Amino acid sequence: MSTHLPTMTKMAHKTILVVEDERSICELIAINLQHAGFIPLRAHDASVAERMIAEVLPDVILLDWMLPTKSGLVFAKELRGNPRTRDIPIIMITARSEESDTVTGLEAGADDYVTKPFSPRELVARVRAVLRRRAPQLTDEAVAIGPLKLDPVRHRVYAVSDKKEHPLELGPTEFRLLHFLMTHPERVHSRAQILDKVWGDHVFVEERTVDVHIKRLRASLSRGNLADLVQTVRGTGYRLTAEALHPARNRSDTRAEVVRI
Repeated sequence: MSTHLPTMTKMAHKTILVVEDERSICELIAINLQHAGFIPLRAHDASVAERMIAEVLPDVILLDWMLPTKSGLVFAKELRGNPRTRDIPIIMITARSEESDTVTGLEAGADDYVTKPFSPRELVARVRAVLRRRAPQLTDEAVAIGPLKLDPVRHRVYAVSDKKEHPLELGPTEFRLLHFLMTHPERVHSRAQILDKVWGDHVFVEERTVDVHIKRLRASLSRGNLADLVQTVRGTGYRLTAEALHPARNRSDTRAEVVRI
């Protein structure tokens, strides 16, 4: 196995929890994750991992199947059964290479399955891939919804018209909020869900805080005539939809549930 990977900035600052009882393998994985721009956290059994997750949720969990006291398989099922942790991407790492083992790991809740010995370069690539699938707001890829474009690397938001990009000024919280909504379009998100995904589950603020930042976000988007992209769904939460730019396509009774605040 190669010991180091060249430093990369893409998806930097994402925390990866490595749950592996073989300390040499755990350290090898952590070093390569660090060189790829991630922040590795180390746990050598499930109980330590549980305590770390209780404090702050990691962005991805690399989980060894054969752990002492509690197997990775059991731990994965517990994580998937807990509403707080069920959306964390899990990559199972194991020496068990039979097809039936792979199926068992995936059915337990793993998003991906890597067998030992493995290439650190491949493992890092799989971490990036699972982040793109399960948590697109954590990637550094530009995203566009209609004429609205967001670039996470340059930390810029643009309203595009006549093939020209017109910058829009957003505060840091509004930027994160917009990034989350743009990477999960056409879905209704409750205030609690938005708080968890944008502020983090370890930050305790009132749900009405979301309303304040939605109002600020709309004010910024209004400079590009795009405020209507963000809709309020009465009694539920918020969604970002490109359909708001084409009202003639979507005239139905469902308009009654959409209000502006």
